[in-house]
Amino acid sequence: MNKETALVTGASSGIGLHLAHEFARHGHPLVIAGPVQSELETAAEEFRSEHGVEVRVVAKDLEQENSAQEIFDELQAAGVEVDILVNNAGHGFHGKWWELSLEKDLSMIRLNIEAVMRMTKLFLPPMLQRHRGRVLNTASVAGFMPGPMLATYYATKAFVLSWSEALATELDDTPITVTALCPGVTDTDFFEKGDAENIKARQSSNVMSPQDVAKEGYKALMDEELFVIPGAANKAMVATRRILPVTTQAKLNEKMNSNVPPEKATHERGEKARSSDQPKVNYPRTT
Repeated sequence: MNKETALVTGASSGIGLHLAHEFARHGHPLVIAGPVQSELETAAEEFRSEHGVEVRVVAKDLEQENSAQEIFDELQAAGVEVDILVNNAGHGFHGKWWELSLEKDLSMIRLNIEAVMRMTKLFLPPMLQRHRGRVLNTASVAGFMPGPMLATYYATKAFVLSWSEALATELDDTPITVTALCPGVTDTDFFEKGDAENIKARQSSNVMSPQDVAKEGYKALMDEELFVIPGAANKAMVATRRILPVTTQAKLNEKMNSNVPPEKATHERGEKARSSDQPKVNYPRTT
């Protein structure tokens, strides 16, 4: 049994669910956080039965200002020491920036940036006091480039990536490590929730399974890597686009983030997840 307790946010579905599965597979005691109690309980029961790990469920909506403090206080009161903080909760909304409501932009900023700040401000100091700890932040290949049609989402991930790299440098003289997980397009419910299920990028052949992304993220964290880009195609895309003019990057991403005709939108969520060699964890239905 691994003694490092991992707290995973956004653990109800998608990459977060499979990151939690990966930690459980390696014997870590878990705290899984998300907004829906029933979804977390279902996942927790699978982790307990399949891997025999201790799992604590904390149902909190991290868009709410007080949620991070409430999670911290609950775990402190229970005597739970978090050795690994996984800031994974996040979402995005698709569309022309001026046509999206301001509330959707602020929602992305609150969850993708503010919640990460609040959680890390709370859980990093105890790690420093104990002289041990790890932080894994789910960024994205989106963080390396501008993203028309998902403009605010890309910008939030650029923040997470830049901040992670800076924080890791500040922590150089400590035992604490920071790793940024930068996946590309992944077969999760992100697209349905963000009204992006028919974009060209989602319909491409380079979509990765969340299980494979989680495996690479876990390995990079434990190997103390600064960041990891899962998948050869995603590594090549980032390398290529970083040498292109920004305007060219933006135009290419605008094309990839545009909707395809309905007859070409044939990819169904779960295809990549079902093809993975890791045991299947059911996605909750998106309403």
